[in-house]
Amino acid sequence: MATHSSIEWTDHTFNPWTGCTKISPGCDNCYAEAWSKRSGHVVWGKHPRKRTTEAYWKGPKIWQRKASAFHAEHSRRQRVFCASLADVFDNKADPAWRADLFALIRETPSLDWQLLTKRPQNIAKMLPSDWGNNGYHNVWLGFTAEDQTRYDQRKRFIEAVPAAVWFVSYEPAIGPLRLEATDPKPNWLIVGGESGHGSRPMDPQWARDIVNDCRSFGVAPFFKQWGAAGNNPLLQSGEVASEDLKAIDPHGKGGGLLDGALIREFPASDQPVEDVSAA
Repeated sequence: MATHSSIEWTDHTFNPWTGCTKISPGCDNCYAEAWSKRSGHVVWGKHPRKRTTEAYWKGPKIWQRKASAFHAEHSRRQRVFCASLADVFDNKADPAWRADLFALIRETPSLDWQLLTKRPQNIAKMLPSDWGNNGYHNVWLGFTAEDQTRYDQRKRFIEAVPAAVWFVSYEPAIGPLRLEATDPKPNWLIVGGESGHGSRPMDPQWARDIVNDCRSFGVAPFFKQWGAAGNNPLLQSGEVASEDLKAIDPHGKGGGLLDGALIREFPASDQPVEDVSAA
């Protein structure tokens, strides 16, 4: 349950609890389930979720106290991915834990919280009563869509639920996904191939097409990684030998260059850093 994250699009991870249940094909090779088996922290699937410790919950308050220093170093607000080993909008999680999470988010106004879910149908009924017409200024809402089917099922929630930032995680990309002119548009879209044992292939054209769609519709694209070296077009074309790939393209698992470019954009944000000292 890392706090300072190696995930390319965030700075920290925070898990208010652990545990989840697989609900779509993108879950088949879930890294969090593999972690649960190694750690023994929680049993995956239709089992009780497990809350993390009170000491662990103090982490975001420490980051809040350091927000000004972080901003001076990085010239931007710090981002917190919640939850990498669970789902904030999981109906199997204790509602009291979720209430405590939103209280913590309110106490850390200088952190941008990235709440990513596979259950966007639950968001509206699980948001705090003071969410308002624009959402919390420091919460980015996102859903995972591993292919066109899942995107089409979930895209309506972008317009249905207000948020300072809406994002889509097209990861693991296991099928093509395109944005249409009539679709509600997120502010940000992350793309990445599947990694690890049993990973499924990603066609390079899927990445090219979705990045082009983002450019056409004013969505910030973030291409994270190919996932496996075999997906990387540098290797597929024979342009680069497998033993040289990592030296030429060290960005993410399997590399992260898309036609020679590193495409890692973020949605625009002009939120200030607030000097709030949380106990």
